[in-house]
Amino acid sequence: MVAVGGQDVWAVGHQAVWDVWQTRAVIAHWNGQSWTSVPIRNDAIGADHLRAVAAASREELWAIGEGHDRQPYIVHGDGATWDRVNVPGLLDGSWLAGVDAVPGRVFTVGTRDGETLIAGYDGREWTFSPKKTPGALYGVTLTGRDHAWAVGDTGAEPLIMRWNGTKWKTVDAPDVPGGFLRDVYAEGEKRAWAIGGVYEGGRIRPLVLRWDGKRWSKVTIPTARAELYSLTGDGDGHLWISGFDPDRPETAYFLRFDGKKWKAVHTSPAPSGSLVRVQSVSQVPGHDAAWAVGHSVDPADRYTDLVTRFTPPA
Repeated sequence: MVAVGGQDVWAVGHQAVWDVWQTRAVIAHWNGQSWTSVPIRNDAIGADHLRAVAAASREELWAIGEGHDRQPYIVHGDGATWDRVNVPGLLDGSWLAGVDAVPGRVFTVGTRDGETLIAGYDGREWTFSPKKTPGALYGVTLTGRDHAWAVGDTGAEPLIMRWNGTKWKTVDAPDVPGGFLRDVYAEGEKRAWAIGGVYEGGRIRPLVLRWDGKRWSKVTIPTARAELYSLTGDGDGHLWISGFDPDRPETAYFLRFDGKKWKAVHTSPAPSGSLVRVQSVSQVPGHDAAWAVGHSVDPADRYTDLVTRFTPPA
């Protein structure tokens, strides 16, 4: 999900999840009054499902996932229409998980043949990071054409990489055996956040890291057990994290950071026996409001979309 403005919000996903041949990607747009589905043009094969969406501006939008041809799928939007983009070099074995964009630069990240994959576009051509790093990347964020972060894991510990305008370099992460990272958000070159978890005895302990301009360090949060999926902020030190709380599975779960302290936030519960996961959250630029999307699953394994807009408490 990405909020370009209060009346301009995009979300991606898929439908008909139980029949792989009937699964179809969904691109949905909020225009301030209602949600509408927007088709992808000029692609007879079609997208299987989409995992992430980003906006460089209202007229430059990107989404990634995979197609029914089992190939990585990149689609570009101009605010009204969407078209699949053919990227030479994205072959079998490539898998995309995250995307972010600013005017004149877009990065999408994932994995290929057990190594990290970073594809970048500068408005003229697509290039691939030549660095061979074992592992996978799941989240990426840009604060400008010459500064970006990407996060994931090596299969055994967290993995963090940084773009300096010329190349990507691996940055030291805290020693967290069994740790992984799934999303990253930066407010500039001196402040960034990354979220994920740690596998411990079949359970997942949440993991939050902070960059202070010199090093990454672990952050203490008021939740001992949760799955963290997505991260957003307002640029002034205030954050929202979305995820799933296994101790209160029938409620939508968020972590709120007001610049000084963390607080766990739960919504009103869904019907008894349901599981609610909030998989993406996006701050509205210039506003306190944020949007979040996810789903709930009832005891009969029926999925219901979850879309919510909220503001922090006074």
